[in-house]
Amino acid sequence: MEMEGTEGETIDGAPKLQIAVRCAKAAFLLSSLKSSYNSVFESAENDELKEKDKMMREIENLRVALVKERLKIKKIKQCGSIELTLQVIFVILISSFFVKFTFDSFLY
Repeated sequence: MEMEGTEGETIDGAPKLQIAVRCAKAAFLLSSLKSSYNSVFESAENDELKEKDKMMREIENLRVALVKERLKIKKIKQCGSIELTLQVIFVILISSFFVKFTFDSFLY
């Protein structure tokens, strides 16, 4: 019966000790998991912020490039319209010269 008592004490004491050890291990694992999760989460958040900043800078650069391109196209259109106007004026001057020359030759 001593064995039973000893086994009973061992059995009663062992589960409490095992439960305490398991709880301590679980607490340690949860703590390390939480800290690694926080560090991974913070790292991912920092990477996300860096990526977002990079994308915002790239968007701003593209906007600037778009404005420059629009101004360039606007200048090209202005030059084209000025060139067309000058060509029309030149054609009118030349045709009026020939019309005047033709009428002058008929009159004399």
